[in-house]
Amino acid sequence: MAQISPPGSVVVDDWHRSKDSKEYFSKILHKKRRKHFGLLESPVMPPHVAVDTVHYKIFLSGKSGVGKTALAARLAGLNVPNMHYETTGIETTVVYWPVKLRESGRVLFFRLQLWDCGENALRRFDHLLPACKEQVDAVLFLFSFTDRTSFDDLSNQITKWTETSAGHVVKLVVGTKFDLFMHCDVAQRDVRDFQERWSLPLLCVGGEVSDGLGDVAPLLNCLAENLWHQDCVTAASASHHSQQETVTIL
Repeated sequence: MAQISPPGSVVVDDWHRSKDSKEYFSKILHKKRRKHFGLLESPVMPPHVAVDTVHYKIFLSGKSGVGKTALAARLAGLNVPNMHYETTGIETTVVYWPVKLRESGRVLFFRLQLWDCGENALRRFDHLLPACKEQVDAVLFLFSFTDRTSFDDLSNQITKWTETSAGHVVKLVVGTKFDLFMHCDVAQRDVRDFQERWSLPLLCVGGEVSDGLGDVAPLLNCLAENLWHQDCVTAASASHHSQQETVTIL
């Protein structure tokens, strides 16, 4: 299993609550609501503020009805659908999220392109899953606390991605509908046992959006943290191999 970055070791936790973040978060907000960014749109910073943007492709994996489309909408600040409908093909959603790196104090805009594909569509059309997997940087494995079968299917999903994915892919697990206690089919004991077995970050989200940026910050920060950590490890490994090759040639 790939090395996981300890929470808060790479990016500053709760930076969205600090004063020095307001200039950056104001670029993804409009009248205290999230701006909607199309594929060719991006936040515009003043000329004197140089901020690099890093791009990542994220695939949402999970059984039909677990809340993949709702999660994508929540992370982008869009209205969460009131009724469930099966995604008929591939839907993409762009999320911009600024983070401050803990060690250097550098600020980065993370551009996360979320790919959501319906389970039935994946089964019917063989070309959809390869398209989703192509150059993917991270996978969010979703299960619903109200659907035991979606939780039991996690191991199968993770195993398939571990066997077939090329290169390094960040893997996170997201439990949806966490606030529906009366209908919960997954016990906390089962969640702990799963984490001990797979050693993957597991985050929980509810059905209602309640706290603006704070509602999505834990998940987006965790995703950004592990993506940046993976890139740093990959870059360090490439530099090491390059140095070895140089020594060998000399």
